[in-house]
Amino acid sequence: MKSHGKRFRAAAKTVERNKEYSFKEAIELVKKNAKAKFDESFDISVRLGVDPRKADQLVRGTVSLPHGTGKTVRVLVVAKSPKDKEALEAGADHAGFTEYLEKLQGGWADIDVIIATPDVMGELGKLGRVLGPRGLMPNPKSGTVTFDVAKAVKEVKAGKIEYRVDKAGNVQASIGKCSFNANQISDNVNTLFQSIMRAKPATAKGKYVKSIFFSSTMGPGVKVSEQSLGVKSEN
Repeated sequence: MKSHGKRFRAAAKTVERNKEYSFKEAIELVKKNAKAKFDESFDISVRLGVDPRKADQLVRGTVSLPHGTGKTVRVLVVAKSPKDKEALEAGADHAGFTEYLEKLQGGWADIDVIIATPDVMGELGKLGRVLGPRGLMPNPKSGTVTFDVAKAVKEVKAGKIEYRVDKAGNVQASIGKCSFNANQISDNVNTLFQSIMRAKPATAKGKYVKSIFFSSTMGPGVKVSEQSLGVKSEN
């Protein structure tokens, strides 16, 4: 197993493994340890007390971060005319129908999000095996299947993200950059976290939020006190 580099080991020494840091302390510690040569992402990982194997306990949703993600999101809109033109005018990087179905089938991957109009999903759905594993298949629940492509493009470009619990019961997301100031990160974290809380399945039993960690792209995880984020022990 590959060992961590010098920078990571030095950063890890500043984090007490078994300590739960307050919300504000954790943000400052992650920012302080983000010393890579690029602007690292600020990530959050929330372990939930749900069973993702059960359809009624899947936690997923979308949320518009007030300060965006700090990332340039490459958007493809799969739509017929005139919706493709509307998408390009709204800021989409690519838009079209037949030519992009062929490119996607051929393995083209120079995009981050695909938005599609409902009338093309029959054809686009045939590429499920190609797009599904890459998390690119549009979905009505995430707002990426819509005839209002201009609105969808603007929301994604402005910082709308989708989250979903994984097989291990974790929700993981990048909510900004470490160059963001503490207030911007705080606002984005709170916005995402409140959305996760509202998405709690009615069938979930016991403690809903089991642990919360903040980290940067290249840095160690910092455990966050649930109480400092307003989580009640009974949840």
